[in-house]
Amino acid sequence: MTATKPGVRPAIPHFSSGPCAKRPGWSLQALTDAALGRSHRAKIGKAKLKRAIDLTRELLAIPADYRIGIVPASDTGAVEMALWSLLGARPVTMLAWESFGEGWVTDVEKQLKLKDVTVLKAPYGELPDLSKVDFKTDVVFTWNGTTSGVRVPNGDWIAADRSGLTICDATSAAFAQQLDWAKLDVVTFSWQKALGGEGAHGMLILGPRAVARLESYKPAWPLPKIFRMTKGGKLIEGIFTGETINTPSMLCVEDYLDTLSWAKSVGGLTATIARSDANAKALSDWVAVTPWVENLAKNANQRSNTSVCLKVVDPAVTRLSADDQAAFAKTLAGLLEKEGVAYDIAYYRDAPPGLRIWCGATVERSDIEALTPWLDWAFGEAKAALPKAA
Repeated sequence: MTATKPGVRPAIPHFSSGPCAKRPGWSLQALTDAALGRSHRAKIGKAKLKRAIDLTRELLAIPADYRIGIVPASDTGAVEMALWSLLGARPVTMLAWESFGEGWVTDVEKQLKLKDVTVLKAPYGELPDLSKVDFKTDVVFTWNGTTSGVRVPNGDWIAADRSGLTICDATSAAFAQQLDWAKLDVVTFSWQKALGGEGAHGMLILGPRAVARLESYKPAWPLPKIFRMTKGGKLIEGIFTGETINTPSMLCVEDYLDTLSWAKSVGGLTATIARSDANAKALSDWVAVTPWVENLAKNANQRSNTSVCLKVVDPAVTRLSADDQAAFAKTLAGLLEKEGVAYDIAYYRDAPPGLRIWCGATVERSDIEALTPWLDWAFGEAKAALPKAA
């Protein structure tokens, strides 16, 4: 018999881990001041790009001597710029515990073909042993594993007296988790994550040590134009004042400015972190009393407050083959999407089967609370459709 559907639906069913939910109250009317049909190099275009950089610095409390640039190709483009421009000067340590970290390992080993590379890996749900990191090397890592729901708890494990650079992919952490700027030489993120901006643009933040590397080291390989950050051995400062390397979408810039203004209006970084924490707690409280599901991240201190990854642990499902478990997870997500109560919450294609629910600051806690009964309903429906065990 079909269970009764919950009576309350999330007001906004957008729980995708990227692009993420727009900020509360968003509408296209927020973008009417966009500098459309104008050059990004015109005074109005440069002013808006500079404003985006300045507000980013203010909200994230980025030190004054760190450069902030708007770059092409989302967070991926920003990370690639850092890897191709900075690595090769000394040995490298790569940390990987989910698919994006694994992707950076592939870049360094198979594309850049660096030889002196140490890879510290952990399975989904865990972190590598951070005590084994040698900070005489350059270190590349994700702060928050978007596809595993596992984050580093803080920056205490990073040596203050390091001689190598730290290159941090913080795309699902920025604006939701406290980044330790003194421990980070390069930080990247994209607009479409924690503030629900639009895609295709990345942020590249360089500390003084990264700038010094750029100005003193020339990679052995050729760099495409969109990766080049120096000219004549000096940093191209214009990149970090709003003179972008290639043409940005001024409509997307306007949307990013809108999200930044919203974040400032609700109380800045303290508030956006608190909103993410409250959302993640609402989901965690439900997990704690729900026998069929567990958090993929084993250690509570390492659990993401944005991309929360869940696994189904009911014996009726765990006895299934890996392919059938994957199909079950997709069925769950499909039922919820069909009802219009949760969009895009299936697990990432490389991750263990389950659900991935975005809890970032642009999501309302009331919507998380309204979602959880629907998760139970969908599980009941999907389980009832399974063939009975022999």
